[in-house]
Amino acid sequence: MSLPRRYLPSITALLAFEAVARLGSATQAAAELSLTQSAVSRQLKALEAQLGVALLAREGRGLVLTAKGQEYVREVRGTLQRLAQAGVAARTVSEGGPLNLAILPAFGMHWLAPRLRDFARRHPEVTVNLSTRLAPFDFRNSAFDAAIHFGREDWPGVRYLPLLPETVVPVCAPALIPAPLGEAAEILRYDLLHLDTRPRGWARWLRALGHDVEPPPGMMFDQFATMAQAAIHGLGIALLPTFFAEPYLADGQLVLASEQTSQSIGSYFLVWPEDRTEPPALTSFRGWLEAQSLSS
Repeated sequence: MSLPRRYLPSITALLAFEAVARLGSATQAAAELSLTQSAVSRQLKALEAQLGVALLAREGRGLVLTAKGQEYVREVRGTLQRLAQAGVAARTVSEGGPLNLAILPAFGMHWLAPRLRDFARRHPEVTVNLSTRLAPFDFRNSAFDAAIHFGREDWPGVRYLPLLPETVVPVCAPALIPAPLGEAAEILRYDLLHLDTRPRGWARWLRALGHDVEPPPGMMFDQFATMAQAAIHGLGIALLPTFFAEPYLADGQLVLASEQTSQSIGSYFLVWPEDRTEPPALTSFRGWLEAQSLSS
């Protein structure tokens, strides 16, 4: 399509005109656009000379739109908006798109979700879709681009980005234990709540504190959230990650059952299939997530 170039102003001139029309001041427009006032004034004069019409008129100490200026600014704003949208769309095709991520519910809700707003602000070209998976799966039979994994580097066929180790704390309802137990083994006198994906959690916690004993069986749960609620209602002592337990401890629904904490048996990782080309959306997310884990 051939357009007469004499009617095609520069983007800088259009941005200056739109800003002055909106703010009513060349000084304020210059501050917004990081230009000098004289540069904005030159752009406005050049634009009016190019079009051959007066777009702005001085009124007192400000600038107002002429009738032609009011018509023109509507078209300019629509054009600038369409250009911006086209830029986002072009970037999305080359650098972004959807990112399908499998998450663990507690980690996703309490650690990842509060941080995702920052990722969305930094990478508007990427749309993150979250789904819950409690155990490793075969990436070849799924639409997931990546997943959050807890444990060790024992997921076959994937690459790993270490995120953070998990520190756990034993917690219970305030009425169950008035004050934290000084000796870890004393916890065996109480009902212990278990997570089915970590059936050896209590045994490993005790062993890390020097007690090679087998804890008694107890109620089993498939998620930290339901186990925490059971602890709140006095059904026993739960072993929870610190990032999950902190809100309950802060509002007094749960208290520490023991003075002892220990490093858990595993860490959190971002994993993604090693036999696929890494999509740009995953590259952006991986870089951002690495920075988040370093600052935690």
